[in-house]
Amino acid sequence: MLLEIGFNNGVPIDEEFFIKNIAGRHNDDIAATLFPDDLPRGEKFCEDKEAMFRRLASDKLPPINGLYKLTKWIEDHGLKKAAVTNAPRPNAELMISKLGLKDFFDVVIVGSECEHAKPYPDPYLKALELLKVSKDHTFICEDSASGIRAGVAAGMPVVGLTTRNPENVLMEANPTMLVKDYEDPKLWSALEELDKKGDSLKTAA
Repeated sequence: MLLEIGFNNGVPIDEEFFIKNIAGRHNDDIAATLFPDDLPRGEKFCEDKEAMFRRLASDKLPPINGLYKLTKWIEDHGLKKAAVTNAPRPNAELMISKLGLKDFFDVVIVGSECEHAKPYPDPYLKALELLKVSKDHTFICEDSASGIRAGVAAGMPVVGLTTRNPENVLMEANPTMLVKDYEDPKLWSALEELDKKGDSLKTAA
């Protein structure tokens, strides 16, 4: 789409540019970065970008490997769930619906509806508030450096997913661990540890 409008004198952006300036960022920040001298043009581009995403997502939106295994674990443990995203609400709701998770999440928090979007902690702090849960009993799954920074700043352990961004970029944001998808044995070892701790607390009580 940037090529179509002659961005950067028609020179295509590369993966490095995408990761640094677009991936996981809020549209207001993307618009200001791409079009610092013409913000209305940047905002219009971002609106068109999101409309294009919705058209593409309507046709094909494959779940990350192990997604439903994890959602079942979460439901079996009776945990509260929030979707926290920098995507516009129509995109978030479309994705959640297409993945069959409409009834899974208790709340959907959108960055633009908070005082600050990710990488600020505000969206995650709002999720804690609405779910009425403690950050001490919460974990986050994130696939962008911006999202990981938000979760870490909110004081919660963050599982970083290397499904989109390079490991070194995600590691700079300081996640608790990195996994390649929701099937990753590292993730399930950590969840088993949580189960063991929970069982030992029950026994102690």
